[in-house]
Amino acid sequence: MKYPLRCIAMLAVKASLFSSLFLLGVSPAAAAESDSSRPNVVMIAIDDLNDWVEPLAGHPDVKTPAMARLAKRGVTFSNAHCQAPLCNPSRTSIMTGLRPTSTGIYGLTPWFRDLPKFKSRTTLLQHFHNHGYQTFIGGKIYHNVYGRNQSHPQECDVWGPASSIGVKPPQKLIPPTPNGNHKLMDWGTFPHRDEDKGDWHVASWAVNEIESMQDEKPFFLAAGFFLPHVPCYATQKWFDLYPEDTLTMPPMPAGDRSDTPRSSWYLHWELPEPRTDWLEANDQLRPLVRAYLASISFVDSQVGRILDALEKSPYADNTIVVLWSDHGYHLGEKAISGKNSLWARSTRVPLLFAGPGIPADVQCDQPAELLDLYPTLAALAGLPEPEDVEGISLKPQLVDPSTPRERPAVSSHNKGNHSVCDTRWRYIRYLDGGEELYDHESDPNEFDNLIAPGKDRAPYADVIDRLRRWLPKQERALAKGSSQRILQQRANGIFWENKKIDPSQAPH
Repeated sequence: MKYPLRCIAMLAVKASLFSSLFLLGVSPAAAAESDSSRPNVVMIAIDDLNDWVEPLAGHPDVKTPAMARLAKRGVTFSNAHCQAPLCNPSRTSIMTGLRPTSTGIYGLTPWFRDLPKFKSRTTLLQHFHNHGYQTFIGGKIYHNVYGRNQSHPQECDVWGPASSIGVKPPQKLIPPTPNGNHKLMDWGTFPHRDEDKGDWHVASWAVNEIESMQDEKPFFLAAGFFLPHVPCYATQKWFDLYPEDTLTMPPMPAGDRSDTPRSSWYLHWELPEPRTDWLEANDQLRPLVRAYLASISFVDSQVGRILDALEKSPYADNTIVVLWSDHGYHLGEKAISGKNSLWARSTRVPLLFAGPGIPADVQCDQPAELLDLYPTLAALAGLPEPEDVEGISLKPQLVDPSTPRERPAVSSHNKGNHSVCDTRWRYIRYLDGGEELYDHESDPNEFDNLIAPGKDRAPYADVIDRLRRWLPKQERALAKGSSQRILQQRANGIFWENKKIDPSQAPH
């Protein structure tokens, strides 16, 4: 019997699906009943969330019961890192499957569809759509409003609400901050309701879509939350979880930047996020930590609303849930607040998977990259392997979390600046050749740069050589239209936002 090409392609997809489902413990016979037996996907993204969540034990005070519940159901990657410590390049990497060094997108602009080379790039959700899934995006998945109101190519089938702060106080709650008193640089509480917040509306949309989902097709629903991105506003009940007089502050030893290269400052040379000295001088360090923790607990409650809706739905046993953050955040450590660094506080992120066939209540300590999300989800759903992606599927670790990874995790922030993390070490190299090395077994907070000038590098030569081999061999130049948080090395010096850096001057 001869089959049309379309039927042959469909048979090939189903064969791949059955193989994947078999490995995950799902019967191929059951999968053959209908497309609806293919696993659904719920993807939850959280903005600027570092490792201060219960599954990662990043802060002793934090309360995230929903994320803890999700971790109990699945696998927590305790050594997961972003590709870039900044929203747009990180999210572009996740959705396209390409590193920032391959796209040239290092700043908050451009949108990758504006670049001819990537205009027709098949993204994560499009890959699922192309293989029979109905796709939904609500809140912040791409940076800002990128992807909305654009008809070619269609990013998803259904757009939910855009990301938003929601209700705001009539005026900022903290003193004017340096570098322009940016409107987002604010934190604290004021009279309002949880229901008034943008993240509440995103969660409500996701809950409604799950409750009213049709069974004709499997679905991929992506919901992105804004908090704990600044401004860190939360209602009083979330602040009450963290009394200021008993609040645990992150460790910040004096002089922690004294053994880091001058070029480490270039990555965040002039930003609206206040430095630690400003926070201390204005009595805002403790309030910021408290507001950040309160915001985490609020957004965790919205994660819980989505998980509750899924568990009550007909899709509870046939849905893969993945939760991630696009990058971390400093709360005074290394003399800064914000992201834009290559240390653990900025690159280490929550990454949790749960669903059919995924082991419960397990931690994987192997290095993982957010870049791996695209091929991993495709593999778990039994879809054909996406073409030309640079991530590696985490499926082997989801089947057996002790399975070694074939490479470390690499994070980049602008061309020439990279960190490489394996199960023990972090190696950092900056665009001018400056270097750092940290041993996470003895120094998990990265206080002691083992190869600072004046120290003996010889004991670590093999480690440095092994990790340096993973530095990007080729780095695409800045994409056309690049702006906002751009660092460049030119023939006549190093430039931040097109202004030449004077190394003798203090960073702003």
